[in-house]
Amino acid sequence: MTGKEKLKLKLYIGAVFILAAIFIIFTLTNKTGAQGTIWALVPPIVAIILALVTKEVYSSLFIGIATGFLLYFNLNIEKAFVAIFQGVEVDGVMTGGMIPKIANSGNVGILIFLIMLGTLVVMINKAGGSEAYGKWAENKIKTKRTALLATFGLGILIFVDDYFNCLTVGSVMRPITDKHQISRAKLAYIIDATAAPICIIAPISSWAAAVTGVVEGTNGLELFIRTIPYNLYALLTIIMVIATSILNIDIGPMREHEKLAKKGDVFGGREIIVDNNIVSSAKGKVIDLVLPVIMLIIFCIIGMIYSGGFFDTSNENFHNFVNAFANSSASIGLVIGSAAAVLATFVFYIARGVLNFDEIMSAFPEGFKAMVPAILILTFAWTLSGVTNLLGADVYVAGILADKAESLNRFLPCVIFIIAFGLSFSTGTSWGTFGVLLPIIVPILPIDSEILIIAISSCLAGAVCGDHCSPISDTTIMASTGAQCNHLAHVSTQLPYVVFVAVIVFIGYILAGFIQSVIVLPISIAMLLIAIYGYKKIFLK
Repeated sequence: MTGKEKLKLKLYIGAVFILAAIFIIFTLTNKTGAQGTIWALVPPIVAIILALVTKEVYSSLFIGIATGFLLYFNLNIEKAFVAIFQGVEVDGVMTGGMIPKIANSGNVGILIFLIMLGTLVVMINKAGGSEAYGKWAENKIKTKRTALLATFGLGILIFVDDYFNCLTVGSVMRPITDKHQISRAKLAYIIDATAAPICIIAPISSWAAAVTGVVEGTNGLELFIRTIPYNLYALLTIIMVIATSILNIDIGPMREHEKLAKKGDVFGGREIIVDNNIVSSAKGKVIDLVLPVIMLIIFCIIGMIYSGGFFDTSNENFHNFVNAFANSSASIGLVIGSAAAVLATFVFYIARGVLNFDEIMSAFPEGFKAMVPAILILTFAWTLSGVTNLLGADVYVAGILADKAESLNRFLPCVIFIIAFGLSFSTGTSWGTFGVLLPIIVPILPIDSEILIIAISSCLAGAVCGDHCSPISDTTIMASTGAQCNHLAHVSTQLPYVVFVAVIVFIGYILAGFIQSVIVLPISIAMLLIAIYGYKKIFLK
């Protein structure tokens, strides 16, 4: 047994004793159950801390899930074990367990989308498209800074959906960033920073529906647009990516990853499964990558508006692009779009003669295989989220906000930001977070008031911020998958960037509560740039 393995074993033994202590305390102090109490936050906290300490995500997530169900059933091992897989019956419906989560139509759609994307990537690689594009880009993108900004720019352009963004940008830019010795951790950070933070300020996205659906008595889309200048986390994250890319600044553990990348180790010494046995066609050209990606984007947009009723004459969104997009189902739209893109690419490659039928068919199992780690992590993350919801973590946190809202007064925006961050970080879902908090925030503040806009913005910002650095967030998992980066390496290197921006955002929302003007945005940007400059002068001499 190696020293590393011995350390990991010791950590797990320590974790067992800590969990035993938690259960003993729970037994002695709690007679009414864990639901709706602070105990509801224990499972995700256990999973997150264990993952960050041991650097092993699968067992950490499973232990978190097991902890949650043990608390739910008051330490009844039999019921907890069965519920991990079967779930719990609530109002006649099985929910919370692994099987119900996988059986959920939305989640199944995401898994199919992952497989389709994996298949498409393998097809492109087999056709020689990635290799040809890499050679072309090598002549056009000649510096590390340009490669980073090009990755950022592509992420900005693909704002349709965060899942789609992560996987597409990663697939296209990996060859380029590898050639310029940019670590996969840095690539994953840029991908993640241009996923949810971009979608949350894009009016033409499914994310806008999260706001439009909870506010009555006013134009929902107009309200969403008004929140954009106050969404400090999203906007400052964009500034952070641009500034650190131009100035070549690496924060925290990212510096070590970038040093290793300069030596040829883009994975930062972390284990990752990469299929290097794919033989590329010698006939491959740049068009063999560019056209499939363009078709993927077009078909996914069509799929999204199709699911939103754009082509349905009986639907109120008929031929209304904005409303159809806002009310679309990302799961259905992305599956339709990706399936159409795979079929169109199949025909294109056959017509070009770069791949034969057997080579294309072999891409399906290979693409599935490439996505297995992401599918497994997502399944565990969804199940952990399910048991956390069963325990009522969202109800507990929302209750705290509702009780303290009136007394907080002008500090309400910064408090909402912290609460939304904590809930999103612990549950791994930004949608779930503002879905819970917005219905509480909206009724307690005057409609059409500036403080309402700021409060909604701080909720959206906190939700995205927590989701952005949570190891159990599906978007974070997708970013790791798109970059083919070790998941925990991505989380640990991204966390300092998130904290760096979050501190400035917190101060910004304190100011916003008093100023109640969009001038808080340029002030926050100035604070961020000064902080970045100060960091460079102090730590990067």
